[in-house]
Amino acid sequence: MLDSITYSDKVFNMPILTFLACIGAALALGIGTALIFQFKTKHTASMAITLAIMPPAIALVIMLVNGNIGAGVAVAGAFALVRFRSMPGTAREIAGIFVAMAVGLACGMDQLLLAAVFFLIMAVSVIVLTLIGFGDKSAKMRQVRITIPEDLDYYELFDDLFEQYTKEWELSRVKTTNMGTLYELWYDVIMKDEKQTKQFMDALRCRNGNLRIVFGRIVEKNTL
Repeated sequence: MLDSITYSDKVFNMPILTFLACIGAALALGIGTALIFQFKTKHTASMAITLAIMPPAIALVIMLVNGNIGAGVAVAGAFALVRFRSMPGTAREIAGIFVAMAVGLACGMDQLLLAAVFFLIMAVSVIVLTLIGFGDKSAKMRQVRITIPEDLDYYELFDDLFEQYTKEWELSRVKTTNMGTLYELWYDVIMKDEKQTKQFMDALRCRNGNLRIVFGRIVEKNTL
């Protein structure tokens, strides 16, 4: 029973050097995964550290439960008790977590070559798709928040201005503010020319009675 805490040249029935190689490779590939998913995108230090240390952690779990059904059930129960108390991640961060988990699983099963090849494929894919701007419509999209009096009918109120200054626009949200005396309209727009932002805002101010207008980037949605 206590043999596991005595000195041995083996860990989990594998040579200790093999164990260290698997954990080291998982950590190295985890750090690489963190670097890749930080490429040209906003990130936090906590997410980078998570992606870096997740593969060796997953690898160790796989080593512990390998061939042991009881241990596997126990570990699954322990993970079921975990509740993350952080803000929701973006779709890119979630993808990074899945890649890190896959790398860790491969390393834990002593498939280091498979883990390295998978990491390289994912790294090249992420870099290429990022560089070509694949699906990156949101990079050009802006959000306009326009405040208007409650007695002003906002339906088609600004359509002519949007047609003049934007390529695309959509009314995404309407809410009341200031005890219901004002409406706040949220538009998602793509400008024809970013240099005309001031003229666009001045035209909107003339239409909404010089009330508050906010023009800025759209924060990435935290959903897949």
